[in-house]
Amino acid sequence: MIETLQDFAQSFPGWLQWFAVFLVAAIPFVESYAGTLIGVAIGLHPAVAVSAAIAGNAAAVVLVVVVSSRIRQRLRAAPKAETSSPGRKRVGRLFQRFGIPGVSFVGHPTQISSAAMVGLGANPTKVLVWELTSIVVWGVAVAVLGGLGIHALGH
Repeated sequence: MIETLQDFAQSFPGWLQWFAVFLVAAIPFVESYAGTLIGVAIGLHPAVAVSAAIAGNAAAVVLVVVVSSRIRQRLRAAPKAETSSPGRKRVGRLFQRFGIPGVSFVGHPTQISSAAMVGLGANPTKVLVWELTSIVVWGVAVAVLGGLGIHALGH
């Protein structure tokens, strides 16, 4: 799959490859960290690769949080039957135990974890702040580690 995404990004003209990395990083499970590596692998400057990957991942998370929040508001306004599955109860316990910061840094993909937290009643603004912080930290960390690895392989 990574090779396919790398080929996709390389198929763009050189001046648009940053946009391909932006699109790739918006995909769940790829996100900012793999998007950064794909960008560097196709020859983008690491700063451009990490910026495009972070922006793509962040755009997807913002969209998911806004949509999830609106859906939750509509569902809460509608009459409902009170049913809660064992899986939902388990996710709720984990969310209460680790909170928004813990789920944001460990609960990848960020699109799914952010939708789950908003669905469980977390404040959408706090979810966005922590998820975006996580995206930046993970993206920069992988860019640095990937750059060190590429540098080490070159020697």
